[in-house]
Formats: sequence, structure tokens, C-alpha cells
Amino acid sequence: MFSPFRLSGVRPVTSVNRSRTAVYTGSFDPVTLGHLDVIERASRIFDRLVVGVGINPDKHSMFTLEERVELVRASVAHLPTVVVDSFAGLSVAFVQEQGASVLLRGVRSLTDIDAEFTMTLANRKLDPSVETVFLMADAQYSHISSSLLKQITPLADDAALLRFVPPPVVRALRGKLA
Repeated sequence: MFSPFRLSGVRPVTSVNRSRTAVYTGSFDPVTLGHLDVIERASRIFDRLVVGVGINPDKHSMFTLEERVELVRASVAHLPTVVVDSFAGLSVAFVQEQGASVLLRGVRSLTDIDAEFTMTLANRKLDPSVETVFLMADAQYSHISSSLLKQITPLADDAALLRFVPPPVVRALRGKLA
């Protein structure tokens, strides 16, 4: 009998290899609608998604680590398969700690792709068992960045900010940049 799986080397999906956990890491300072778009789409692809809120020593954060974790948690509360945790150190080590083998990365532009490509090669050297999967941010969110938010928050009303960040973040931004 013909079996495409035997010819291609692809294994059929079984209960053993069906469950998939992915880890999406970032500084999330703050979490934006672009991040949320990637998280929501990934939650439909993977059985479990861990959002790892990390410390980037090269960036001066607007929000503390604890504030960022709480903002992400509040923003993803409607997604039952998404958990949020903080981490320090390498993303690949956090992926291992979570019992996952997929590192999810969101990309907005060619500039992001260039930086992510370099990081993917480094991560592969650090742990070849971790695969990096990229999800493109929806075009309507590709321009959103924390720098943009810092510029527009003092000038924009809440309705305008809701085009960039989830509601819990609007309140937090107002508190930080009042």
C-alpha cells in the first residue's frame, strides 16, 4: 500500500507528538496589539503558549518586570492556553525550563528579520534542539513600537491609544507618562 509518510520520512501525527508547547519571549515594555496579535494567533497553533517576559540589559525599561508581567497577564486573560512568566538569562534556557522545543518570534519588518536571523543562528548554536518559528505581525500593527508609544501617549486620548495597546496598558501608560 502507498504511504506518503514512508516516502517522505514524515511521521503521522500521534498522541505522542501531538502536544506542542511554544515559548514567546520579549521585553514587552509594554505589550502592544502587535504582540497580542502574535500571541492570539500562536495560541490557535500550539496547545500551550508560554509568554516569557524577560530582562533586556541593553534597554532601559519603562515598566518594572513585575508590571510588565501583570500587563501581559491582564491582556491575555481571555486565552486559556496562554501562561505568562518572567525570566532572566537566555531565551533558549527558558524554552528548556518550560519543557518546550519551539521558540516563537514575532517580526514586524525587514529590520526585525535581520536581527532575528542573527539571534536564531546563535540560539541554534546554544541549543540545536530548539526550533525558532516566526509569525509576521499583522500589517496594521507593524509600525507599533515602545518608542512610538512614548512619543504619542502624552498627546493622544485613550481612544487613540487603544489602536496601539490593549486597555490595561492604556491605564498603565497614563500612570507612567502623565
